[in-house]
Amino acid sequence: MASLPWQRGPVTVPLGGEATLTVPDGYAFLDAEGTRRFNELSHNPPARSDEYTLAGRNWVAYFSYEAVGYVRDDEKIDADAILENIREGTAAANEARRARGWNEMSILGWSAPPEYDTQLKSLTWSILGEDMGSHQKIVNYNARLLGRHGVMSVVMVTEPDTLTAAIGDFKDRVTGFEFVPGETYGEYKAGDHVAAYGLAALITGGAAAVAAKKGLFSVIGGFLVAAWKFVIAGLVAAGAWIKSLLRKK
Repeated sequence: MASLPWQRGPVTVPLGGEATLTVPDGYAFLDAEGTRRFNELSHNPPARSDEYTLAGRNWVAYFSYEAVGYVRDDEKIDADAILENIREGTAAANEARRARGWNEMSILGWSAPPEYDTQLKSLTWSILGEDMGSHQKIVNYNARLLGRHGVMSVVMVTEPDTLTAAIGDFKDRVTGFEFVPGETYGEYKAGDHVAAYGLAALITGGAAAVAAKKGLFSVIGGFLVAAWKFVIAGLVAAGAWIKSLLRKK
C-alpha cells in the first residue's frame, strides 16, 4: 500500500471533470488508478465509476460521481423502510462476497439515520454493520452532494470507536470540496435532465433501488456489494503506515 501513488497535501486535485478537492496538509490523496489498486488490497470490489481516495489518520473517504441528472430534494425520507430495503439487498450482496471468497456481512442498524441539509444540498447517514467472519463492527459514513447534472457520492470508513471524531474531522476537510462552475445545484435550468428518483433512492442505489421495488434485489445487491467499504483489510492493517506517510515531509 505504501507504494501507491499518494499525493500529500496541501494540494488541489480534480475529481473527474465535475468537482475539485483541496487536500489539506497532513492528509493524502489517491487518483482513480491508485484507488482501484487500493480497493483490491482492501478487499473492496471495483466501483461502477472512477473513485478517488482521501486518507486521514483514522479514516479513509472514497469520492465517486454519477451523472444521474438533477435530483429533486423535496422527498420525505422513511428511514425504517430504507433500512429494511438495505437489509434485503445485503443478502443478495453476500452472494457476490461469497463468490469472491470474502466474508459476508450483516446490517445491525443505523449508526445515524438519514439527514438532509437544505443549505449545503447534502444527504448524510451512517450504517453499522458486522463482518460475519471476524465479528468486527464496521461503520460507513455516507454523504451525497447534489450537483446540477449528478451526485458526488462520498463513503467515509472508520472504526466504530473512532466514529464521532472521524466524522468531525472529515466534515472539516470536506469543506475543500466544490463543484466546478456550471455544475452546482443552484445552476439548474429548465430543460436539464432530472433524475427518475429522489433522496431516498440515493441511499439504496439510485436506479438499483428503483429496480428493487420490482423485486430485483439481486440488482440492489450488486450495488451494495460495491458501495459498502470494508475497513478490515484496509484501514486497520494499514493504520501504522498511513500515520507514517502523513508525517513525512
